[in-house]
Amino acid sequence: MESSDVELDLQRSVQAVLRELSTQAPALQSNQGMWRWSLHKKVERDPGKSPVLVRILLRELEKAESQDLRHVIIPLLHTVMYVLTKATGITEELYQRIYAFCTRLLTLPTPYCTVALDCAIRLKTEMAVPGTLYQRMVIAEQNLTNELYPYQERVFLFVDPELVSASVCSALLLEIEAAQAQQTPETCMRHVVSHALQAALGEACHAGALHRKLQASPRRTLEHYFHAVVAALEQMASEASPSREGHVERLEEIYCSLLGPAAGRCGGDLVQERPPSIPLPSPYITFHLWTGKELVLFLRPRSQLRLSADLEVLDLQGLRPDRELARVSVLSTDSGIERDLPTGADELPAPGSPEMERAGLQRKGGIKKRAWPLDFLMPGSWDGPPGLHRRTGRPSGDGEMLPGVSRLHTARVLVLGDDRMLGRLAQAYHRLRKRETQKFCLTPRLSLQLYYIPVLAPEKPAASRQPELGELATFLGRVDPWYQSNVNTLCPAIHKLAEMPPSLDTSRTVDPFILDVITYYIRMGTQPIYFQIYTVKIFFSDLSQDPTEDIFLIELKVKIQDSKFPKDGFSPRRRGVAEGPGAELSLCYQKALLSHRPREVTVSLRATGLILKAIPASDTEVSGSSHCPLPAAPVTDHTCLNVNVTEVVKSSNLAGKSFSTVTNTFRTNNIQIQSRDQRLLTLSLDKDDQRTFRDVVRFEVAPCPEPCSGAQKSKAPWLNLHGQQEVEAIKAKPKPLLMPINTFSGIVQ
Repeated sequence: MESSDVELDLQRSVQAVLRELSTQAPALQSNQGMWRWSLHKKVERDPGKSPVLVRILLRELEKAESQDLRHVIIPLLHTVMYVLTKATGITEELYQRIYAFCTRLLTLPTPYCTVALDCAIRLKTEMAVPGTLYQRMVIAEQNLTNELYPYQERVFLFVDPELVSASVCSALLLEIEAAQAQQTPETCMRHVVSHALQAALGEACHAGALHRKLQASPRRTLEHYFHAVVAALEQMASEASPSREGHVERLEEIYCSLLGPAAGRCGGDLVQERPPSIPLPSPYITFHLWTGKELVLFLRPRSQLRLSADLEVLDLQGLRPDRELARVSVLSTDSGIERDLPTGADELPAPGSPEMERAGLQRKGGIKKRAWPLDFLMPGSWDGPPGLHRRTGRPSGDGEMLPGVSRLHTARVLVLGDDRMLGRLAQAYHRLRKRETQKFCLTPRLSLQLYYIPVLAPEKPAASRQPELGELATFLGRVDPWYQSNVNTLCPAIHKLAEMPPSLDTSRTVDPFILDVITYYIRMGTQPIYFQIYTVKIFFSDLSQDPTEDIFLIELKVKIQDSKFPKDGFSPRRRGVAEGPGAELSLCYQKALLSHRPREVTVSLRATGLILKAIPASDTEVSGSSHCPLPAAPVTDHTCLNVNVTEVVKSSNLAGKSFSTVTNTFRTNNIQIQSRDQRLLTLSLDKDDQRTFRDVVRFEVAPCPEPCSGAQKSKAPWLNLHGQQEVEAIKAKPKPLLMPINTFSGIVQ
């Protein structure tokens, strides 16, 4: 194909992606997301098109900047960075122009400046040492052992068999297995060596001969050149001012050693041919069924590529219930003196420190607790201002939480399902954070990233209407258009994959669309949106039954039961008064104000039900009523609950008394609701039938606090001498527990 035809074809594909972003297409339109995937597939099959595509994308970025089309900037940035990660032969002039464009975006508000900063950092590394981004991504995702770059990642894909059909689970598993069967460690090492040499040497590298030589090399020889290439790139990247010329010379030595002296720049006896495609292997994914008590593992990790015990601890299903976290009894056979105990994970982190000397002859209690400084009790990866917001995504796995302890591992937890699955994920996340307050071993070593792909339960054949996405997926698609285009559109595609008959021919190569989009989301979705988790304390009509506590993420629905609890003495209702539908409820809530000053409101009304929504349904202002006035806080403040009360209104006319209902909406930070006329309530959390509570007379809802924030005074006793006021102030106002869900850009205003 002529160069002009190639550029015209790629230009049409890019324009199709931009039209998709500019039109108000339905959320489940079948062709959404296909244009971006097909665009990347074109350059993957023919790597020579990559420089042309990068130039086209840069031209569209500069056009969007001049015309202030900000809604396409972040999608175009992600697209060009994904191409640059896999491409070779990109000129330094193109790198410089893209880097200059990213630096100009730093003056824009979030999320544009944060995404641009992340891209600029990666571009600067790639400009100095070409091939670094590809090499680091493959080493981390495939868990290839190397001392110079020890970072490793694992992707955990969770599917709840109660919420997702067996055909969908089977189809996803088959697609993952088919892709990973071809990704042996030897294949990945060949890709790393070949890509690094082609990126550094350019046209001087005879790609065909290099490919054949690597294919014929035994594993020991392959490992030798793999470690040599990784050492060359990492040592050059670690220098303060890396020299590109010195990097090229060093890789040319490796290249000549691999192919012989005739392969140098001056050797012209090798015939140059079209370079073969170097794919970017999909990350190593383990498939799990989300069950109540244990974790069912379908894809067993390869024993020689297992991560450390830190990732094995990440069992979101195996966490004990809250009542079992209260105390852990340990049968001890030692003398009870600290010095006689063996050194283990629960000892203080700094041997020989003054704290260790003071603890030398200290008696050991029944509960093993590690004392941590105040700053460590609130890890930076989970910290953030209250509310739904976008915060700068940090490079996965780097940084130190504790002195000498690096976060070398990243666990990317991807859940598939509807809003019910997210509620169960929030429960597991809360238990994980609660366990960290007792044994702070996972947080300083592991970076936890959460991802979500909506998959709806199968509809009945009679349902002809288009299924609707869940509330959280709809919200993510509304605030992040690139998430809407790439992730929300996977829902119908996954169901179509499940309906297709499985292919028994494993010899032919297929393009796994679902796995490719999942991989793209995991790699480029680095900007988290934080969601407030709410706690509910429930009181039952049976006084012998203890109150219970639970949490919810999306919704709490209240229904009025037909039954009444037994009268205690006499009924407060006067004689002759018609009891109307619903129940008499007493509401005491804290009004959401722009100044964040506390203002409590207490009202009594008759209602047939109410719903507490934690996710805003739209960006429009909500209406109020006489009992529930208009909210004083702006709708962009998502820290509040939206309470919808179906109130019963009594009216009198010539025909007698009649009752009608009206829905009132107000916003609050916390609320207490009690039934006043023996009517019992039924609570349903996150639309989950398994999380339903009956015979309720009263409940209280408030933002769930960070578990460690309530234990800071006991966790850091030595700080009371010098920082007692600070500890008590934080204890009085605990930090809220926020659960992050990764997106491409965060919230785009």
